[in-house]
Amino acid sequence: MRAFSFSVFLVFFLMVACTSESTAQQFPYNKQLLKSIPVAFAKGAAQYRVMMRELPSDKFPKNYNPAFKKFETSNSGWWCSGFYPGSLLYLYEQTKDKSLLIETQRILKVLEKEQYNTSTHDLGFMMYCSFGNLQRMFPSDDTKSILLKSAASLSTRFNPAVGCIKSWNSKDSSDFIVIIDNMMNLELLFYATKVSGDSSFYKIATTHANTTMKHHFRDDNSSYHVVNYDKNTGAVRERKTAQGYADGSAWARGQAWGLYGYTMTYRETKDPVYLQMAEKIADYVLDHKNLPEDGIPYWDYNAPDIPHAFRDASAGAIIAAGLLELCKYTGKEQANKYFLAADKILRSLSTANYTAAPGTNGGFIIEHSVGHLPAKSEINVGITYADYYYIEALKRYKELAKGKK
Repeated sequence: MRAFSFSVFLVFFLMVACTSESTAQQFPYNKQLLKSIPVAFAKGAAQYRVMMRELPSDKFPKNYNPAFKKFETSNSGWWCSGFYPGSLLYLYEQTKDKSLLIETQRILKVLEKEQYNTSTHDLGFMMYCSFGNLQRMFPSDDTKSILLKSAASLSTRFNPAVGCIKSWNSKDSSDFIVIIDNMMNLELLFYATKVSGDSSFYKIATTHANTTMKHHFRDDNSSYHVVNYDKNTGAVRERKTAQGYADGSAWARGQAWGLYGYTMTYRETKDPVYLQMAEKIADYVLDHKNLPEDGIPYWDYNAPDIPHAFRDASAGAIIAAGLLELCKYTGKEQANKYFLAADKILRSLSTANYTAAPGTNGGFIIEHSVGHLPAKSEINVGITYADYYYIEALKRYKELAKGKK
């Protein structure tokens, strides 16, 4: 891989470090929500101590189905494996409960081998949400090495002819399938360039973001879930869904991934084209006629049984976390719109409508998420990434109120 010159890297670093952010005083913080956040962290830590007792030593939590009282786990290769240690680290950071840190250290040993996994596009979820948070809190050369190896493994899935990182394999070897979720995995690549000076990671990330922006979005700024390219020419073969209601519908979590992913890409590049894309997605999500009053979306914005369709609390949590970053970068009017929307979502998620009663839900904090409804999988359950982004959104809200950048 080709490295930056020192001067180019310095310019890149200063662009990222010198971000202009809104001040805490600009936003109408909800005093009751602020007061409840430390309580929510404490309750979340208690829930995760319950989960720790449920979890087999070599497994990761996946979901809890209250209808069957079933706690489902996965191995370290499942795309969600990084959310459990990531949530533990967030909760430890806020509560200083050492049992959470001890459990994090244990489970990361199980996850560590995935740095060599080249069969998945989800190493950002798996390794950056876990080891990335560990490195942020407890920097070490060993953790940095794991993250850099993870970025190198992810980079092997990039195809220059397509301009994207491959998401899924196909029976047709000439297919090159990319899902909107993959925007979330780019943060690992941006990190790798920052700490190594190797520009190839950065170039892969921005190329993927540009290709996705060109081909994944409709005129109304909603996104398809899946785009299938010709791996040799980069031509689009089809646009469709896997986890949404229909090929032309707006799968809620897909819109959330896009919003969060382009906000993060703007933070890392300061290219206004990504900020504009994030704003367009945010406006689509927030202005949609089918968005419920409490701000928690239906699992698909075009689900045929609205208003009786399942809600997806995980999509709400991801949207809230994304908006609480986006509001720092955009103009004042939009910033207030995005902040107030995130505020509403967090207040909704923090009620008994979505937060599990202590000791229930298999230790998961948030209820009522939808994983893959068309496959009849993970419907109306507690799910690991809903917890992760809910905790992250609470953390971001608290830090915004304190004026922390």
